[in-house]
Amino acid sequence: MERAKAIPRWAVLLLDLGLCLTALLAAYQLRFNFQVPPLEWELLWPVLPVYVLVRLGSLLVAGIQRSMVRHTGTEDARRIFFTIMAGTGVLALLSLLRERLWDGRYLLPFSVLIIETMGALIGMIATRIAVKLLYLKARGSGKARIGVVVHGAGEAGLITKRTLEREGSVRYTVVAFVDDDPRKAGRRLEGVEVQHTDRLPALLATGDVDQVIIAIASPDPEHRRRVVDACVAARVQVRSIPPVSAWINGQLSAGQIREVRIEDLLGRPTIRLDDAVVRSRFAGERVLVTGAAGSIGSELCRQLAALGTGRLVLLDQAESPLHDLSVELARTAPNVELAVVVGDVREAGMVERLLAAQRPAVVFHAAAYKHVPMMELQPAEAVRTNVGGTVNVVEAALRHGVRELVLVSTDKAVNPTSVMGASKRVAELFVRAQHALGPGTRLITTRFGNVLGSSGSVIPLFRRQIAAGGPVTVTHPEVTRYFMTIPEACRLVLEAATMGQGGEVYVFDMGQPVRIQDLAERMIRLSGKEPGSDIAIVHTGLRPGEKLYEELLAAQEDTQPTHHPRILIGRDLGAPPPGTMEAVRTLMAAAGDSAPDALVAHMKALVPEYRSRNSVFEALDTDRPR
Repeated sequence: MERAKAIPRWAVLLLDLGLCLTALLAAYQLRFNFQVPPLEWELLWPVLPVYVLVRLGSLLVAGIQRSMVRHTGTEDARRIFFTIMAGTGVLALLSLLRERLWDGRYLLPFSVLIIETMGALIGMIATRIAVKLLYLKARGSGKARIGVVVHGAGEAGLITKRTLEREGSVRYTVVAFVDDDPRKAGRRLEGVEVQHTDRLPALLATGDVDQVIIAIASPDPEHRRRVVDACVAARVQVRSIPPVSAWINGQLSAGQIREVRIEDLLGRPTIRLDDAVVRSRFAGERVLVTGAAGSIGSELCRQLAALGTGRLVLLDQAESPLHDLSVELARTAPNVELAVVVGDVREAGMVERLLAAQRPAVVFHAAAYKHVPMMELQPAEAVRTNVGGTVNVVEAALRHGVRELVLVSTDKAVNPTSVMGASKRVAELFVRAQHALGPGTRLITTRFGNVLGSSGSVIPLFRRQIAAGGPVTVTHPEVTRYFMTIPEACRLVLEAATMGQGGEVYVFDMGQPVRIQDLAERMIRLSGKEPGSDIAIVHTGLRPGEKLYEELLAAQEDTQPTHHPRILIGRDLGAPPPGTMEAVRTLMAAAGDSAPDALVAHMKALVPEYRSRNSVFEALDTDRPR
């Protein structure tokens, strides 16, 4: 595209001065009904240089000529208004001074000055708008037209419309605004009609709409789903603007308007917690996060830093992502003291030295192996990390007076069918057994389902497969999972540390589980394609250790409410099984030299409800009671 030539600054200045002079002459004509007495002209000519100097000086001081005329906006109009008014004030003051101190005459008649001010304002602003409209029309000629409906007739919607108008690669036309507020229906926003959101399906049915852009700073999840469902049904692309905090230098750009992510379409309202209570608990504290570079651990660190922890200790064995996180936190939370430690929770000596040196008041234990098929192939690694790492961290916390320790667990630990799930259940049992020994460190467990956007999540995989043209692979047509966002998962962990007294298992009321087949189909439709015809869905069969569905609470766990309606406590009934501590230590010792079958047999003895599924270890269940 040929680069547009900018109007020289001197030309803009001369044009504005010419508009002011034109407004002055027009003011005289209007004031005297187009019959200006000769005396008035004779009085004007001597003061005309003063008028020119005042208007020229005010324009130069305000720098009006430096603005890009073709991109005129409300800020430019505001500056023009104050510049003209300032010049008018100076002229009025000079008129009064002349009348009082010199010859009893005004520099300019006040009626003429008022009319001239209005004319100069209208002329300067209207000229700029005309130039902008001509520029936009010339820029859009010959380019593809994209019809857009903007959902949200507020400030964000208006900014979105203006952003689209500035886009040079295509020609966007805002067909209509839609809004959930019935009071806005029937009004116009910069010449575009506002309709109620209920009218969206009818608008999409006209065929004039190619995109719907959700332009609401904090859209209600239910309303957003309705908009998305209407777009999916009409096979119209739906996009959304990012949060205002993510705008570049406080301004939205067309490149930031992105496709709606499936993560934005949870089947329930986002769970919100009390910031004030959580902040008061962690402000100024020393906190250790293990697995700090992982999906959950890194978000935990971000939220803890935002809460104003005094010292934040980051522990992980992944050097590069740990470094990246430390750089990010040093920039976003400069007042938080950071201690970055590369280490492995499986090394008891390292964990012991770390807690002795840092003396944290709170420990969040998020370090774990989590990929089900990989741990099915390497049960010893699952035991060393998920069980052994938990034992090392818990015992060191007890010895060094940690106030509370929160174990990050998973729904796969409930009635486990995989090595990974069983190893996390053993870790839960060890925490419960330690808590039963008596007062000391409060030991708390949190448990949640699949985390949207985490490494290994199915959604990034589906997104890559759709981008490549398919096929999208689903293990089984009936497999279901609970889903939550990373921030929600981390808030659960923080809330657990705030309200926990020890021994509890905290879970979210996560609504209804999501069928993965439905998830895949929805993602394909969001991309503007049709499942089956444009992109195929292939069923690959359940992976080793994988369940058809997950559970958040075991049958023997008693569910109790908390002060938050969406957070529940699952408290195991009865005392820990006798010999739990010794059995866990035997399992850890076996991880060093036992065959995989023998190691899994140890876990099945510790966790009677553990039944292998689609795994080589199913043979170990043949003689066990059902």
